[in-house]
Amino acid sequence: MLLLGISGSLRRGSHNRRLLDAAAGHLPASVTMRVFDGLAEIPPYSEDEDAPAAVQRLRAALAGADGLLFATPEYNGSVPGQLKNALDWASRPFPDNALRGRPAVVVGASTGLFGAVWAQAELRKVLRTAGADVLDDELPIGMADVAFTPDGALADPEQAAALGRVVDRLLQHAGGRIGPAGLSRC
Repeated sequence: MLLLGISGSLRRGSHNRRLLDAAAGHLPASVTMRVFDGLAEIPPYSEDEDAPAAVQRLRAALAGADGLLFATPEYNGSVPGQLKNALDWASRPFPDNALRGRPAVVVGASTGLFGAVWAQAELRKVLRTAGADVLDDELPIGMADVAFTPDGALADPEQAAALGRVVDRLLQHAGGRIGPAGLSRC
């Protein structure tokens, strides 16, 4: 089974990338998670343009995944523009797009107290509108600058357990089961 992780942050050292890495620690050996690393390369969406190579790469990564794990920060109470832009590209052609029917879950981390809850809600809405099969699970990681241990795990045992439950539900929804695994990049 293959999960695709997508962080909505372009920042090096992103808390949301760290959250994807922590999620990978909850995967069984039979599951691989690849993290899409080409978000910054995707140009602004335009219906007048054919999909460039970066968009084709995103669409192929989405279509090849058994499940999707999005980790998003919150910018001005919503989804980061680059992530929304990428999903606008991915949602075409509608209705037969790479997101259609794909099991997905959204988590988020931010340095504020609320852990990107508004952005998570907005992202779930966008994904559902595009046709993804989105779980209602939510995992807000607030105060993300101090939420991780030096080895990358979540410091709070309750948050770590909640992340494990979210990952488990995604795997069950996508047809898999749970335990520790590897992380690769695509």
